Amino acid sequence: MPDAIVAEGLVKRYGQLVALDGLDLTVPEGTVTALLGPNGAGKTTAVRVLTTLLVPDAGRATVAGIDVLRHPQALKSRIGASGQYAAVDEYLTGFENLEMVGRLYHMGVQRSKERARELLERFRLSDAADRPVRGYSGGMRRRLDLAGALVANPPVLFLDEPTTGLDPRARLDLWDVIEELVAGGTTLLLTTQYMEEADRLADAIVVIDHGKVIARGTADELKTMVGGDRIELTVDHVDKLAIAEGALQGLADGEIHLEPGMRRITVPVGNGSQALVDAIGLLAASDVQVRDVGLRRPSLDDVFLRLTGHEAEQYAAGEASSNGSGGAKAAERLEATEGKSR
Repeated sequence: MPDAIVAEGLVKRYGQLVALDGLDLTVPEGTVTALLGPNGAGKTTAVRVLTTLLVPDAGRATVAGIDVLRHPQALKSRIGASGQYAAVDEYLTGFENLEMVGRLYHMGVQRSKERARELLERFRLSDAADRPVRGYSGGMRRRLDLAGALVANPPVLFLDEPTTGLDPRARLDLWDVIEELVAGGTTLLLTTQYMEEADRLADAIVVIDHGKVIARGTADELKTMVGGDRIELTVDHVDKLAIAEGALQGLADGEIHLEPGMRRITVPVGNGSQALVDAIGLLAASDVQVRDVGLRRPSLDDVFLRLTGHEAEQYAAGEASSNGSGGAKAAERLEATEGKSR
């Protein structure tokens, strides 16, 4: 399968700060690659280089077979992109915004109007189609911006944190749209802070930090890096935690973690369901009453925490990490001011 997106040794500096530090990336045609990383890792900078909005200081990239640096104008008709902020004209109606995008793609007046109506229906904006966008909610503006990225049915699509600000129903709707597009052959590079989003949509996941790739693979491959299954259980009384820990020590395939405030104990195990059966028997023999018990695999949140040292949800909430470097924070602020145009 040929690669729709290829980046080799991309470097982008902002003064003394290095936003991209030799980034390498490949995305096969007709697949979804999710780009994960904490704030300031270089995700948005990478997307802006690949969509011709930024010129790198070093490296090369091709998208849809077109050299990003040598032929940026030719590339623009082959890609669609949506940034972190809705790039819509609030003085135009939703319909007028999408029709305008169609005309900019030289689709013709009639086809531009037809495509606008199709997308307004698809994103549940038909009732607001003829209202000025300045009266739209934040979520409605986000959906309209995403619709704008799809007007020309581009073969390669870049979505930079596309579901930020969307309610759960709108997020699920967008996931359905993305899956339809990819099933039809569209290639997608997606940046996201939502681990569930990457887990559901991505064929491959690339984790970057400080402008470098630190891990890549499928969701299952990355989860395997973190370790095996874990038994999580809650006991009836906090005094029983130490007894439970002693009883389960022989099953543990690593360090047992206690949460006294939650009366919870987490035990890494190597043999999954059999270990769960054995654990319940050992606890019963030790007169430890269990209020709740379950077996779970590592999540992408666990992967993110292990690789970057930060909880992913910190960044989804827009929080700055006290462990993050000043350079990473400053780079993120610089990324956020580079412009919002599609």
